[in-house]
Amino acid sequence: MSTDYAWVAQTITSTVPWVATAGVEFDAVTPTRVTCSLPDRPEQRNHAGGPHAAVMFGLAETASGAIALAAFAEHMAAATPLVLRSEIRYRKLATGVLTAEAELTRPVADVIAELEAGERPELPVECVIRNAEGVTTAEMTVVWTLKRIKK
Repeated sequence: MSTDYAWVAQTITSTVPWVATAGVEFDAVTPTRVTCSLPDRPEQRNHAGGPHAAVMFGLAETASGAIALAAFAEHMAAATPLVLRSEIRYRKLATGVLTAEAELTRPVADVIAELEAGERPELPVECVIRNAEGVTTAEMTVVWTLKRIKK
């Protein structure tokens, strides 16, 4: 992982208990792209033997949240990142170790400009979840916002 953003993984892992409990590992973090993985744990499987749908959702949502933190950390004193909506599309039964790759689809500068103009920007993040063979098992869109903190 890029050492410039290693703090993002440490912050999320220490402040979001589910991330550590599930065993999410951050492989790469930048302000526009995050890759994280989840080990294959029997206690997290569903009735079909793959990771439970909630676990897959959580992996992708965690990756998307890491982007929000990495891209907008300098604005966290003034705004809180919150999920507005999300949609997941399951494509294939997932098995084994999973990897989620998340990508911010708007320029960071545009989002910051909206925030500084007093608007509540939306930050769409596209995520792809793949199995150990690189096969896409799910795709997810997470739309975040930056909500101004009232002082």
